[in-house]
Amino acid sequence: MTDHASSGQTDRGLECSPQTSAYRALMARIDRAARQAGRLGADIRLLAVSKGQPAAAIEALCRLGQRDFGESYLQEALPKIARFGDKGLVWHFIGPMQTNKCRDIAAHFDWIHSLDRAAHADRLDRRRPAHLPPLQVCLQVKLSLEPRKSGVDPDQLLTLARHVDGLPRLRLRGLMAIPEASQDPAVQRAAYARLMALFCALRAAGHDLDTLSMGMSDDLEAAILEGSTLIRVGRALFGGREIG
Repeated sequence: MTDHASSGQTDRGLECSPQTSAYRALMARIDRAARQAGRLGADIRLLAVSKGQPAAAIEALCRLGQRDFGESYLQEALPKIARFGDKGLVWHFIGPMQTNKCRDIAAHFDWIHSLDRAAHADRLDRRRPAHLPPLQVCLQVKLSLEPRKSGVDPDQLLTLARHVDGLPRLRLRGLMAIPEASQDPAVQRAAYARLMALFCALRAAGHDLDTLSMGMSDDLEAAILEGSTLIRVGRALFGGREIG
C-alpha cells in the first residue's frame, strides 16, 4: 500500500514538473513545425543536449520516454554514461573532435556528430571495440566563414564521405552543421537549405544517408522546414547549465 501511494505521488510530481512542461512544449513546437512542412513530428528525432546538466535532469527526461542524449565534454559525460548504463539510452558525442578523445568516444558513445577529418575517422575506426556495433557517424560541415567553427569544407565533403564509408567500424549516417547564429528565419532556412543540398548530392553519389542533424533551440522550426531529421536541443529543455 505504501509503495503504491509513493508511486502515485511520484507520478503526480512528474506530471507538473518544470521538466515535463518544457518537454511537452518542445514536442508541441516540433509537431507544429512538422505540420507546416507537411511532415510528421514522429519522423523527427529529438536529441536532448544534456551537457552541463546533472543526472537528475537526465532521469526526469528518461521517465518521459526520452532516449537520445548529447554530450560534448568527456570528463563530464563518461560518469553519466556509466550511471545510466542499464536504461537503454543512446549517447551522442556532439563536441569538437580532438585526437586524444578518439579512444573514449569510440568505446563509450553510439553516435558522433562532429567528425570532420579523415585522421580522426581512422583513429575512431581502430579504437571501436569489436563487440560493439559500428559507430554511427555524421560529418560536420562548415557552412560559414567564422574562424572558430569546426567542420569540413563543402568542397572536401565528398572525399571525406568516401573515406568514412570505407571504414568497417564506422557507419556514415548523414551530415551535421552549426550555422552562424541569426534571428532571421529566412537566413536560418538558407543555411539549412545548403546543408540539405549537400546531403542530396552525397546521396546522388551513392552514399546511403538518412540523417540530417540540424536545428537547435532557437532555429529548430527553420531546420525542420528544410528537412532536418534530428534536432539537438538543450536550453529549451533544461534551461541554463548547472555543471561547469
